[in-house]
Amino acid sequence: MTEKIRHSEVIAEESQNFVPLAAAYYICYHEDGRADFMPKKKLKHITPQNYLKYYYDIPFEGKTSAGKPLRKLKGITCPYRGIKIIPSENIKGFEKQLARCKTAKDGVELLANYYDNMLPVEKAIFSIFRDFVLINPEDNLQNCLQMIKTNCLTRLKLEEMEVLDDVDRLTRKLSPQTALKIRTKTTRCRQIILSSSSKDTFKRKTFLSSLEEIIPHENEREIFNNIKNKALFLPTSESSRNAFVVKYSKRSQTEIIRRIFIASTASIEHVVPSSKGGMNTIGNFLLTSASGNRYRENMPLPEYIKRYPKIPEYMQMYIDDIIREIHNGHMKGNETYPYKIKKKLFEESHGRIIVSLSKYKYTEEEAAQAVEEYEHRWSK
Repeated sequence: MTEKIRHSEVIAEESQNFVPLAAAYYICYHEDGRADFMPKKKLKHITPQNYLKYYYDIPFEGKTSAGKPLRKLKGITCPYRGIKIIPSENIKGFEKQLARCKTAKDGVELLANYYDNMLPVEKAIFSIFRDFVLINPEDNLQNCLQMIKTNCLTRLKLEEMEVLDDVDRLTRKLSPQTALKIRTKTTRCRQIILSSSSKDTFKRKTFLSSLEEIIPHENEREIFNNIKNKALFLPTSESSRNAFVVKYSKRSQTEIIRRIFIASTASIEHVVPSSKGGMNTIGNFLLTSASGNRYRENMPLPEYIKRYPKIPEYMQMYIDDIIREIHNGHMKGNETYPYKIKKKLFEESHGRIIVSLSKYKYTEEEAAQAVEEYEHRWSK
């Protein structure tokens, strides 16, 4: 029996956060009870915009083309994670090679080309695959994950419990009424996590949404926001090796390989989230890895820095790369970008990110003049 469902109705798998996809999915139920999640159709024409939206639920550059000058750049350091971002122009070539992957060995050989671009979770998974291939070169990578899934699921449950414990500790600063509402939800989460039922599984996104239903007292809002930010640290396949294994142990080899690759591909990120009123202008955009973008979600930048303390250092590396590209003749007409993004980062991080533009050849006035000259280049 095959049932057509919308992406928002796909049930998260085995203690995993729900990851929405832009395409409609079919659930195909087998006689032995297994269920396969299959996309309705493949992308006929791959672009950076639809690729990340379809496979990773990230709009590449918001609702405008203002991020286009950034996505053309190469050799840029991810300002969130410190890796070199895979340029969007690599996507089509990767997909052609992926279509030819039949065995675990094929998949490892393809991914090896991007090892230096991988994030820690993806590198850890790749290392597991590399060892697996030495013994089982003709097998597939899904079987590799299934072999270690049980142990990873146990560790994942412990990771989830630790975050829920942190949430409960913060509720001590709230009124008894508000604290009880939150603890009722975290207690229910623990019951689901400890349950062996495959139908009643813990869903990170459901828990985060349930917190929005609670209305704290006016004098509790700051603490309550801290609680919601702490809950964002519940493990995902972006942040936890165990979460990755459990989630993708039910996915095909093709999906697993693509997921490892796509995490490091270029994505346009709002410094001030659009949900918080952030503008779709280049002065509010960063070029980040897709994983760094997705994992931040709507987390305030100061909170994200707590999760990744090296972000200020990575931001300087990012700015230095941007300056190099502008000096090499790229991003014409956007010479003011370093000044705009420096100011935006300082404001949004509450002063935690202070980048230096000492390597930049333009003063702020000269940069503005360069932009003006570029905009009027045809009127001369």
